[in-house]
Amino acid sequence: MTPEKRKYSLEFKIKAVELSNHRSELQSVALELGIPVKNLSRWKHEYNAGKLDPLNKPIAIRSKEELENIALRKALREVELERDILKKALGIFSRSDK
Repeated sequence: MTPEKRKYSLEFKIKAVELSNHRSELQSVALELGIPVKNLSRWKHEYNAGKLDPLNKPIAIRSKEELENIALRKALREVELERDILKKALGIFSRSDK
């Protein structure tokens, strides 16, 4: 009996790749998320090649506004992730001062 294949949502894949971009080791991120390292590595390659995309449209047929929108959403996600990390760090440092 073979194990059942898990299906991951596109949003999960994108978030996993973005998390792995902010950390140094793929293996630790994959272990934390409970996914094989091979999958995360493949997703990262697809993301960098532009194949892992929420719109699932080829890049050639996107309008200028769509491309700008995608770039802005990506930048927003990165800034939100940085903000969340800084909030956690601030909480840690404020607890150690007491």
